[in-house]
Amino acid sequence: MRLRNKPWADDFLREQDGIVVQYPFEMKGKWKELFRNTEQPLHLEIGSGKGQFIAGMGRQHPEVNFIGLEFVKSVIVGAVKKVIEADTENVRMVNENAKDLRELFEDDEVDHIYLNFSDPWPKNKHEKRRLTYRTFLEQYEAVLKSGGQVTLKTDNKGLFEYSLVSFSNYGMVLEDVSVDLHADEDPLNVTTEYEEKFSAKGQPIYRCTARFSP
Repeated sequence: MRLRNKPWADDFLREQDGIVVQYPFEMKGKWKELFRNTEQPLHLEIGSGKGQFIAGMGRQHPEVNFIGLEFVKSVIVGAVKKVIEADTENVRMVNENAKDLRELFEDDEVDHIYLNFSDPWPKNKHEKRRLTYRTFLEQYEAVLKSGGQVTLKTDNKGLFEYSLVSFSNYGMVLEDVSVDLHADEDPLNVTTEYEEKFSAKGQPIYRCTARFSP
């Protein structure tokens, strides 16, 4: 799907400097300083899309500080608007393509990582691009605190099965595995836009959390 260019996006993102981190690479090791409560755990969503999940999580979990990472400028503006509407102080957005999270975050700086409806890259030749490929897991392990968690949600069965194997092969402990999340009726589940779209079509939503061994 071709994304419409938004010529006003740059100005909008600069104006929202209370939510949008303007110089994120300078925040390495100092992310908690952006929040009123600097003692709260730091959770990171990679690929925040239009922001429904991270805005909802910020509202549902005021005891946690959230960072939303989204590279596409025409998409992140919608996420920022949702964070504004949520009227929460514990969410910050970053418009960057962090090819290596270790450039943005210090070791042991993050407590939890969310991967929501990431590109499945179904062709074998693109395996290394999947966000649960081992080189990405190496990044997550570095920036996460000891025993940190990664939660994956997807509608793609192939990516889900691949990720379970990838997590296990890396030595991570699988937790909270669901092959039909909405049938489980988890009252704490915060949905994404894609999740609602696919679920409405009868597509099962897969979710798992994997923990790095301490």
